[in-house]
Order: sequence, then C-alpha cells, then structure tokens
Amino acid sequence: MTGETIIEQLETELREMAEAATMPRGSECVACYVARMLDDFGCDTTLRWARRFRDVRSPTASGLERRLGNMGGFCDCEIFLNSLEMSRHVLVRDVHTDELEMPPELPDCAGVRRTSTRWCSNWERQLRR
Repeated sequence: MTGETIIEQLETELREMAEAATMPRGSECVACYVARMLDDFGCDTTLRWARRFRDVRSPTASGLERRLGNMGGFCDCEIFLNSLEMSRHVLVRDVHTDELEMPPELPDCAGVRRTSTRWCSNWERQLRR
C-alpha cells in the first residue's frame, strides 16, 4: 500500500493521461501538432501548444516563440491566422465554386527531423496581404 488516497491516485492517473494525450507524434512538425491540439483543446491566447512541442522535442530551441511572434503568431491560433497556411498541394477543390479550400480533416503530417521546431511541407508562410 502506497498510502495514497483514491483522490491522489486519480489525480496521478489524470496527469498521466493528459501527458499522453498532448505528446507530439513520431516525426510530427510543430504546425501539425499545434493544429491538432487546437482542434482537441482550443487556444488559451498563449503559445501553450507551441511551447509544449518545444519543451518535449527541442528544449534548447529558445528562439521558437520569437520566430513565431515575428511572423504574427503571438498565440497558438494566431500561428494559423497570421503566419502559416496550408500548402496548395494539401488543399482540396470545392466542387461548387472551384476554389481551393482546407480539407475537412487535417492531413497526416509530412514529417520533420525529430528535434526540429520547423513546420512540414503541408504548411507555408502566409504572404502578407
């Protein structure tokens, strides 16, 4: 017997489940990871998911937040509002308007080196409009 109460055991189990649910997958890039986390958990107006990715994958990449901020990404959702967009090859054509648009589901990540804080070829910098 460890002396833990049932509440402490449940809290430990919940922390472990949250840790597992928010881990980057295989060679998943920062953009695919953040997009997936935003779909699952939303934005809290910080770079929570970008930081989590960095902390897990490349803790010494101290310039990630500055780089995202320089591109207009001051929180996780702003990364996609101001900084990155899906590459043309990932977009799908709307049958009614013939316009390219986001696919209904995020495509599989094209992958990056495991310690990279860059985005994969599914993403590209937005052109300033």
